[in-house]
Amino acid sequence: METREIGIGIIGGGYMGKAHAVAMHSVGAVFDTTLRPVLEMVCTTTAEGAARKARELGFKRSTADWRELVNDPKVEAIVIASPQKTHLEIATAAFELGKPVFCEKPLGQDLRQSRDMTAAAKVSGCINMVGFNYIRTPASQLAREIIEAGEIGEITYLRGEHTEDFFADPNLPGTWRAQGRSNGNMGDLAPHIINGTQALAGPIDRVLAEIDTVVKERPSDNGMVPVTNDDQAQIMCRFSSGALGALYISRTAWGRKMGYAYEIFGTNGTIRFDQEDQNALWLYEGGQNPSREGFRKILTGPHHPDYVNFCLGAGHGTGYQDQIIIEAKDFLTAIETGQNIWPSFEDGLYVNQVIEAAWQSHESKSWINLDAV
Repeated sequence: METREIGIGIIGGGYMGKAHAVAMHSVGAVFDTTLRPVLEMVCTTTAEGAARKARELGFKRSTADWRELVNDPKVEAIVIASPQKTHLEIATAAFELGKPVFCEKPLGQDLRQSRDMTAAAKVSGCINMVGFNYIRTPASQLAREIIEAGEIGEITYLRGEHTEDFFADPNLPGTWRAQGRSNGNMGDLAPHIINGTQALAGPIDRVLAEIDTVVKERPSDNGMVPVTNDDQAQIMCRFSSGALGALYISRTAWGRKMGYAYEIFGTNGTIRFDQEDQNALWLYEGGQNPSREGFRKILTGPHHPDYVNFCLGAGHGTGYQDQIIIEAKDFLTAIETGQNIWPSFEDGLYVNQVIEAAWQSHESKSWINLDAV
């Protein structure tokens, strides 16, 4: 297979910017992709910081001006790993130049911005993708295969959660995480599990939600400051398929470190998954011998999606960074083939629509239909 280089620009040099840089360095070797990324330029908020990130992460050049990165002719595809409020302007500029865009979740700062970004992507015809990495584990890809093959029958109920405890301690300071709706639990954690339910059970028709702030004030250099966003939420939902569902999302769930989990009941079986044990899927198949019935633990291995490229041994496992490498492979494949690979901006827009519907439900104390949002 003949390969060719593609120049990559990454906007943002923080946690996710680094993850995407590492993924772009690795993806060609891991998946033998036709397109081989070259890290052309990184952009951060200061010239000094950008130069440091370029040295650390292996970029050829750096800048503190995202416009310079987007307009550079050697940057052929853009990865947006900067704060949500920057996504719309950067993506729109890239699309106007005909450049593919990978954007970290959530797509826009709000539903209006997400709609504008999706419209810009559609008009441009450019490849576009949103960064929902957790659903790409081999185990969750296997869950999708089992569901789509009808092995557990028709889905009747889905229980999902995304729970972490990084903001559970009330003595943690009132940083940016405690200010602004888009930085809260619904803007940060909720998009992942909503995207997961979309992949596993299809779209949601309507929601009934309650959203709560657990820690009302947090310390700062100027004394206690009010927390202006949410810590936890519960969402009842009805899927378009007719299945029922319930989601719980929290950043104050003591003991949970990566509680991206789901349990899916069907007319002929059940699936369970927990990201804290991301290399295992639990399957219950109906019609078992009563003396032997129970859930079966399936350890991911070379026969499951995307696993063999990382390891030849079943049960050895993949990790968080591997999910980002799988995303990079999908993005490059989409660019090569000229066909979007799920999840596109349109799928990211759907996630923001569910979040907006949940907020409207919380405020009105009523069910909200997605098609009314």
